[in-house]
Formats: sequence, C-alpha cells, structure tokens
Amino acid sequence: QLQLVESGGGLVQPGGSLRLSCQASGSTLGRYGIGWFRQAPGKEREGVSCITSSGGGTKYADSVKGRFTISRDNVQNTVYLQMNNLNSADTGVYSCAADWTPDTGFCTLADNKGRYRYRGQGTQVTVSS
Repeated sequence: QLQLVESGGGLVQPGGSLRLSCQASGSTLGRYGIGWFRQAPGKEREGVSCITSSGGGTKYADSVKGRFTISRDNVQNTVYLQMNNLNSADTGVYSCAADWTPDTGFCTLADNKGRYRYRGQGTQVTVSS
C-alpha cells in the first residue's frame, strides 16, 4: 500500500522560500500523479499544484502561479514543491496525495477522493513576520 510522508514545512517570513517534499513508500511513486493541497484554518482544503505520473503535465492554482514549482524524481520516489515569495495567504497545512488513474497528460487540482486515494498527514507552513 502506498504511503506518503510530507516534510519541509516550517515558519518563514513573508518573501521567503520553502521546499516541500512528498516521499513515497510501499509502492513506486512513478505510477501515480501527485497533487499538493493546502488547508488554512477555517477554510476548505484547496488544490495548489499537481503533476502527472510521467511529469509531463503540471497545473497550478492561480494564487501560486509564478511562485510555486512542482517537480518529481521518480528514482528517489519523491515529489517536490518549491515555494518562493511566500505570503501570509500561503499559511496552512500542506499535504500531498496520489492519483491512481492513468496518465492522460493532465492532472487535476480538484480534491477528488475518487482519484486521490492516498494522502499524507501533511506539514505545517506558517508565513509570518
């Protein structure tokens, strides 16, 4: 069974950067598309970025375009989310989830439990001065 563990969160000042990692075990991460989601206090979880299993397709929420970059290293069984120029609106618990459906070249930011069947526990990102 695929298991996902996120790391790299923490406290950062506005304008700072963090790189999150989503490490897989129990199965080959290269079989799955991966989505990054975040949940701010009092708000629903939202999709931030996603990448197809091959890495050929990516997508970003409008709020993070130009600041966040998703990438994957299937040899290391890891997906990364590089976050630059962070602001307070980026604060939240970030989790990664695995999409088991076949690679069509496109991924989705919708929090679809039918597709994203495996999810990690999350890592806290706090942007504050």
